[in-house]
Amino acid sequence: MASEGYHQALAAHQAVAPARRVDPGIAKAVERQTRAMRELSRRAFPHPETSSQEQPAPIEQARLQRRREAESTRALALRRARAERAAR
Repeated sequence: MASEGYHQALAAHQAVAPARRVDPGIAKAVERQTRAMRELSRRAFPHPETSSQEQPAPIEQARLQRRREAESTRALALRRARAERAAR
């Protein structure tokens, strides 16, 4: 959608612009830093020894507990309502 002049100017710039150079020292420093951060992360958040398939995830455990509590509350309410209807 750009004008022809824009395309010509862009092509001319790309023809003479130097290619990006990566400083090997900086690249090595980035790799070292990345390795160090991963190691710190691994130490701070160790993987559980049990496989994730053996135990449900904590969020799933919480959902299951909430479902059980909700079903228990529902059953109690139904029993109470039936008892009140029977008393009438």
